[in-house]
Amino acid sequence: MVFPSILPKIAAHWFFTFYRAARKLRGHAFLYCRNSATKPPFSVSQAAAATASKCTGDVPDTADKNVVFDFDGAVMRSTALFPYFMLVACEGGNLLRAVILLCAFPLVWALGERADAGFRVMAFLTFFGLRPKDMDLVARAVLPKFYMEGLNAHVYSRLWLPARRKVVVTSAPRVMVEWILKEYMAADVVVGCELQTVRVGRGLYFTGLLCAPGSAPLLKQTAMTESFGADGAMADVAVVGSANQLDHPFIPYCKEVYVVNRESTKNAWLPRDRYPKPLIFHDGRLAFLPTPSAALAFFLFLPLGVILSVIRMSIGIVLPYKINFAAAALFGIRFRTSGPEPGVKRRGVLYVCTHRTLVDPIMLTTALQKPVPAVTYSLSRLSEVIAPIKTVRLTRDRSRDAETMSRLLEHGDLAVCPEGTTCREPYLLRFSPLFAELADDIEPVALDAQVMTLYGTTASGHKWLDPVVFFANPAPAYRVEFLGAVPHEWTRAGGKAGAEVANWVQRRLGEALGFECTGLSRRDKYMMLAGNDGVVAK
Repeated sequence: MVFPSILPKIAAHWFFTFYRAARKLRGHAFLYCRNSATKPPFSVSQAAAATASKCTGDVPDTADKNVVFDFDGAVMRSTALFPYFMLVACEGGNLLRAVILLCAFPLVWALGERADAGFRVMAFLTFFGLRPKDMDLVARAVLPKFYMEGLNAHVYSRLWLPARRKVVVTSAPRVMVEWILKEYMAADVVVGCELQTVRVGRGLYFTGLLCAPGSAPLLKQTAMTESFGADGAMADVAVVGSANQLDHPFIPYCKEVYVVNRESTKNAWLPRDRYPKPLIFHDGRLAFLPTPSAALAFFLFLPLGVILSVIRMSIGIVLPYKINFAAAALFGIRFRTSGPEPGVKRRGVLYVCTHRTLVDPIMLTTALQKPVPAVTYSLSRLSEVIAPIKTVRLTRDRSRDAETMSRLLEHGDLAVCPEGTTCREPYLLRFSPLFAELADDIEPVALDAQVMTLYGTTASGHKWLDPVVFFANPAPAYRVEFLGAVPHEWTRAGGKAGAEVANWVQRRLGEALGFECTGLSRRDKYMMLAGNDGVVAK
């Protein structure tokens, strides 16, 4: 009986020992920074030092000037780095890598997330063994959404847009932020730490280590010289997130320094209509920014989410339509229908739907309380087997697909998604006019899906997991709105061309959902998100 009574004391002793050691290690890390700064490799200009010390609330004039921006804390509202490393670990790597990174967060916190030691721990766990092409895919298809949502609206509108030349300095690895800064925001130069790579066989991989340890100030000094010309040239303005010169070695190269007051701008969200470019496509499974607390809650819920997903899919497969509404609501699915009741119709109605997830036709069938076959371009074998409705594959051969759809319409109703692929954001892709050339009894149906934690679609991941992932959300929601039959004057029988009918249906659905219509196609989506045209070779 002695050992069980002593065990809590031993555990408490080890806990406080680790806590004191972590605090001491963190203090030594800061002490090292302070000592290394006693003899700076360069001197601070008087103008820059005076301006930084004042920290006034005046808005600088950056029109037609060379401006240096601190990405973390100035361009972005937050200085946190961990959530974006977690995105790379999860989307570029896998869930196991993300769990390991989350487990290491106490150590990262003890060492300091923005301190050198803590940063190196995050970089190693995130990038070790990761392929550069996977990182490029994450930087192009996943990170832009979260970076856009984190932009500081005041800095972007008042300082970024008027600047003539934009140089961005970031504490994150350059590969994480360079694509969005140059492609979306038209930055001229991006300065960040570099990651080592090693070639193994024919593949190239990150080692997780930083290039040239201890040379960050020299790297920034070289970048400043290359950006603004010969030795002695200086930037006109620097916009930073703190007044600490140790955080910003580039301050001596700027004539004026302005510090962003993060307290007054922490809620300065940038509206979607003011984004540098419309954010139409993005990939990845995570639908939330994985801060440490949010990531912990997600991984704790995930086992329960998988169980719920199996139960929810079983409800749609096994139970009859009359009771699956109540059963689905009991297990957390929010389902809402609106619009004129379809009622009893003649055979051969073509339901034209927006495409949000792979379960769109199933939700349509549930709303109609009767099975309606659906045509699809790409569907995994698992999804095809477990689908409670008949699914027919199209071949992207126009004549063969027209023949297949005509034959199906002769035997009854049919559901089609003319966008040809899913889109998560409030945009509608170009509608293929093929459906308008095959039927005049057309009924548009506006479908929209809402998720909290996981997206049920992917362009570069495992598509067979799409329905499982969608139903693994805590409370997935679906909206089905029937818009009534297309007027006779807007059909082929009324004298309209197929493209005119398709565009009219697209606009009608966009108005119902509040979405913007685009002329982008399935090929455009896959070329951006996956680097291919989205066609699987036989």
